[in-house]
Amino acid sequence: MNDLTSTTRFGTRIFKAAMTAALLAFVQFLPQFVTQGNAQTLWDQLQKSYGGGATNDAPIERKPDQLDDLRPDATPWRSDVMLNAVSAAIERYQKIVDAGGWPLVPPGRMLREGDDDDRVPMLRKRLRIGGDLSAKSSYYDSTTFDSELTEAVKHFQKRNGLRETGRIEQSVYPVLNVTADQRLAQLKLNYDRLKGLTQNVEDRYVLVNVPAFQLEAVDKYEVQLRYRVIVGRPERQTPEVGATIKALNFYPYWRVPESVATLDLIPRLRKEPGYLADEGIRVYTANGQELDPTTVDWSSPQAMTYRFKQDPGGKNALGLLRLDMSNQYGVYMHDTPMKNLFDQRSRPFSAGCVRVQNVFDLADWIAHYEPGWEQPGRVRQQLAAGQPFELKLTRPVPVHFAYITAWAEPSTGEVQFRQDIYGRDGSALQASYTRDADDAPSARSAAALAP
Repeated sequence: MNDLTSTTRFGTRIFKAAMTAALLAFVQFLPQFVTQGNAQTLWDQLQKSYGGGATNDAPIERKPDQLDDLRPDATPWRSDVMLNAVSAAIERYQKIVDAGGWPLVPPGRMLREGDDDDRVPMLRKRLRIGGDLSAKSSYYDSTTFDSELTEAVKHFQKRNGLRETGRIEQSVYPVLNVTADQRLAQLKLNYDRLKGLTQNVEDRYVLVNVPAFQLEAVDKYEVQLRYRVIVGRPERQTPEVGATIKALNFYPYWRVPESVATLDLIPRLRKEPGYLADEGIRVYTANGQELDPTTVDWSSPQAMTYRFKQDPGGKNALGLLRLDMSNQYGVYMHDTPMKNLFDQRSRPFSAGCVRVQNVFDLADWIAHYEPGWEQPGRVRQQLAAGQPFELKLTRPVPVHFAYITAWAEPSTGEVQFRQDIYGRDGSALQASYTRDADDAPSARSAAALAP
């Protein structure tokens, strides 16, 4: 029976190849008045009609990625309820490990719906053991990648913070092939992190989970706001830090840190000497004397001693608002003029500080108990004045920058993993972090000068 099945598949592939060759010859002899764009469209349609997709050569239609990457649960990360959920996840994964774990799927060409591949049964088993494919799933040994498997892959991708394409692309294989033992160790490590964070929990605070690229504002042990954030690049990591938001700075100046000036700004000025004027950045000597940037030799050693300050306004790297939280690392939260970067699923773009989406709404929440700032929209009213202003808080708000790469949602028990962007979980898990090329902004915008 197996020989008959193999013969049938071989014959089917020969037939498809012959049909494809015939269609290609037909396209080549189309009248010359057919435009290149129309010929391409026709070729796409022909490939789709005759199973060309099974070869993985057909172009993939890219649709805008509708982000749904924020936690839906009102339970904070810093809570006993979360600890209990993670503890239950550890017990579940311990059973998986004790039973032998899950199979690894050999990396290779992309796998997607419609493909016929000998690795598909391994993929099914991997996703079934991990809980992404129903145990009642049919066709356990089928080598055909069907719609049921597509939905299971999407579920796996969502739990791991990946683009939900339903395809096993090159960036997915390393995450898919993290072993059950490694996931169990990751859960235990993050349980300890969460347990440390639940000591002396404040009534009201802000927490930034760096590898999850999100922030939650908590009051009376319930999450009231949750926003996307941009964090530090792997070479400019956002630290784990506890601090206090003591003031809101409207229309702030940006004093460029020495590290950013040395590593980013001055090398850029050697190639783009007009960059300072374009961005409203002033240059000063060490004793505070302002210089004309057109007279400076940016290749000279003296240039490394200069200081830089960016004027307030729409181009300012801090945006229109900065949340002042003094700490030993010199990091803080702020607005940004590059709001398009929040549309990316993976957001390690900054020089260490945290950029917050909807930061004006967060500032309203922070200032809510200040006299005259009780009403929502008060922050935008102040911004409308168009002048630098500092609101010193009479009720400062604690803030925690945390590094949580694994947890379980208390309402569903669903286990979530995020990629170890800084390698703090161990080298094996860091090796699984491969940025999806289709989920990245242009190199220029990602590397733009900003804190």
